[in-house]
Amino acid sequence: MEGKLIIFSAPSGAGKTTIVKHLLAKHPDRISFSISASTRAPREGEVDGRDYYFISKEEFLHRIAKKEFIEFEEVYTGTFYGTLRAEVERIWALGRHVIFDIDVEGGLHLKRKFGDRALAIFVQPPSMEILIQRLRGRGTDSDEKLAERIAKAEKELTYAHRFDIILRNDDLEKACAEAEKLMLDFLSAT
Repeated sequence: MEGKLIIFSAPSGAGKTTIVKHLLAKHPDRISFSISASTRAPREGEVDGRDYYFISKEEFLHRIAKKEFIEFEEVYTGTFYGTLRAEVERIWALGRHVIFDIDVEGGLHLKRKFGDRALAIFVQPPSMEILIQRLRGRGTDSDEKLAERIAKAEKELTYAHRFDIILRNDDLEKACAEAEKLMLDFLSAT
C-alpha cells in the first residue's frame, strides 16, 4: 500500500482536534495519528509519546540539523513543532494512512511536499468572535499567550484558500460527517 496523508489544519480553537479524534475513533484500522514533536511544556493530562514527543529546544535543533523532520515551524516565539520522518514511516509500515492535526504553515508544507498523496483540509471556525470565545473558554493560556494565539489565528484565516478543501465548522456533528466523507473518498481514489 502506498501511504497517504490526511492533513487537518486550522487556527487554534477551530475544532480540528475534535474532528481528527472522531475520525480516529471510527477508522482505527485505516488511519493513525501522526504525533508531532514540540518544545513546549506538556499541558495537564498530556503524555509524552501519545499527545506529543516533548523534547528540548536543543534536541529539536539538533534533529533539524540531522534532517530528521519532514516539516517544522517555530509556531510561537521560541516554541517549535514538527513532524519526524520516522513517525510517518512508522505509520505507513503498519499499513495505515497518516492523519495530521497540524498548524496551518505545517499543513501547507506537507501538502507541497507530498502533492497528490496528501489531502489538505482547512477547518474554518464559524467566526473570529466564536474562535476567541473558544480559546478563552479553554482557560489554558495566559493573557499574553491568548493574544498571541488570536493574532496568529487572524493571519492563518487568510491562508484557507491555499488548502484543497475548506471545511466550515458551524455544526460539529455535520463537520465530522463531512470530514469522514472527504477522507474516505480520498483514500478510495487511486
